[in-house]
Amino acid sequence: MIKTRLVDHDPPLGDGVFGLQTPDDPLVRLLPVPFEATTSYGTGTADGPAAVFNASPQLDLRDGVFGDVWSVGIGWEHGPGVPGVTDRGDRASVDRAAERVCSMTRDWVSACLAADRVPGVVGGEHSVSLGGLIAASEAVGSEPGEDGLGVLQIDAHHDLRHAYEGYAHSHASVMRHALDRAPGLTSLVAVGVRDFCCEEAEFAAAQGDRVTTFYDADLAERAAHGEAWWTVCEEIVSALPGSVWITFDIDGLDPSLCPGTGTPVPGGLTFREASVLLRVLAESGKRVVGFDLVEVAPAVGDREWNGNVGARVLYQLCGCAAATRS
Repeated sequence: MIKTRLVDHDPPLGDGVFGLQTPDDPLVRLLPVPFEATTSYGTGTADGPAAVFNASPQLDLRDGVFGDVWSVGIGWEHGPGVPGVTDRGDRASVDRAAERVCSMTRDWVSACLAADRVPGVVGGEHSVSLGGLIAASEAVGSEPGEDGLGVLQIDAHHDLRHAYEGYAHSHASVMRHALDRAPGLTSLVAVGVRDFCCEEAEFAAAQGDRVTTFYDADLAERAAHGEAWWTVCEEIVSALPGSVWITFDIDGLDPSLCPGTGTPVPGGLTFREASVLLRVLAESGKRVVGFDLVEVAPAVGDREWNGNVGARVLYQLCGCAAATRS
């Protein structure tokens, strides 16, 4: 069982994320990375971090599962400026900019982990996840007795293409690059995948135990036969090693929850199903070393719906990670 964090006083309010005062030394440190250069359908993920931040004060801060998550300290930081891309048709320029983003986030995540803090990257398109994945795999791999880093990927897509539309650093290739460039990444467990190509399915199958996929169609069939979601979540979590990074692409959810995201796909997890999965992970005894939330994109006239859902997912990610530090 999770030891729910409960305190007997109200949070200190301010102008930080979730309407909080920013503590001097927060346990959970959030880095906005509003980078968007390779999106292949809808756009707007560059506005995702601001949308999440602006909607976040609307949350009430006692979570039904993780309690008073705010009490561990949550800070919204600002790192080096994210490089802009003026000509998306210049593939080489886009790839150089994406590599700079990778280097920036890798350094920032490495510093957080060295300070025994929980890094959370807030994108931006999914390509911004790569630096954190590499840094986390390096940090976990340097610890004696560790069995490598596991990645829990909640996503409508595999993101395992070698490249896409000419971009080496495409949002559709981020997990392929992570597997290639992070040798300490020993287990990738993808949940909710329902839009993929032959190349990706064949590559995933060829990885053996290193890649495990819980396809959306299979999850739907299991539910139709009456299998409990909690039991499925236990199976998902059991495929992960002791140290875990969560990469949460918002399009892993049902698109009614994220209509502005660039590549919405019918199907996906409900918010409650995602919450239960995070709870099972938190109760498993595994350690969440960090996470990212990507592909949130506000839409005109959405009354902050996309940012609102993104902020709630972000708070649950903070709560899940903090619970594994109890």
